[in-house]
Amino acid sequence: MSIVPSVEEPEITFRSDMTVELVRSSASDADVVFAARVSTAGEQSLADLDADPAAARGLINYLMRERHGSPFEHNSMTFFVQAPIFVWREHMRHRMASYNEESGRYRQLQGVFYVPAHDRNVVQVGKTGAYEFLRGTQAQYELIDEQMRASCAAAYDGYLRMLQAGVAREVARMVLPVSIYSSAYVTMNARALMNFLSLRRKVEGSRFPSYPQREIEMVAERYEQYWADLMPLTHAAFVANGRVAP
Repeated sequence: MSIVPSVEEPEITFRSDMTVELVRSSASDADVVFAARVSTAGEQSLADLDADPAAARGLINYLMRERHGSPFEHNSMTFFVQAPIFVWREHMRHRMASYNEESGRYRQLQGVFYVPAHDRNVVQVGKTGAYEFLRGTQAQYELIDEQMRASCAAAYDGYLRMLQAGVAREVARMVLPVSIYSSAYVTMNARALMNFLSLRRKVEGSRFPSYPQREIEMVAERYEQYWADLMPLTHAAFVANGRVAP
């Protein structure tokens, strides 16, 4: 009869935030200008790359308003993101980015798990397609915190026991919940990011309101902050035109 080995009390971290860092970019409003003007200026549009992008505010707004999307694709942003697996499931439904994610087959996963902060709305009210999320009671928040911490601790302990017993990483990881964090590099262009933001942020003034899960909206908020700094005219045109992706 085999004996499951004992393990030391596992080190577990609980978080209520997301990590989003811009690690590399080649993105500016001028990229939109030279890409758009190639249709009328040919290769001479490359000269506009170093021009003052403020002079092209009207052009960028026109492209956004009329949904001429391809000029917004000639740029690149790479982010390092740490988020729970349930967030990655939603994120990767957007087939508009390149991903390289850490692998639970090739490395031991760290015991880092997501637990909602007490300012997160947790009570769901309404009909399908028209849900509203409201604040919970103190007792509800305490229950969420208690149960998630206990469940994650038990799962991670089982994961470590299997690894110590010689079970393959790709099998042992099956016991872990979707609240465990995973990390990845995510590379996309501005047009793809606008599509993501139009669906994953709830913002007043959006032409087509969206109702994202709060955790993926936290990632989207950080993306938008970085992008607005890189391409302020393009971001302003996106907002002014109802946050509709071209």
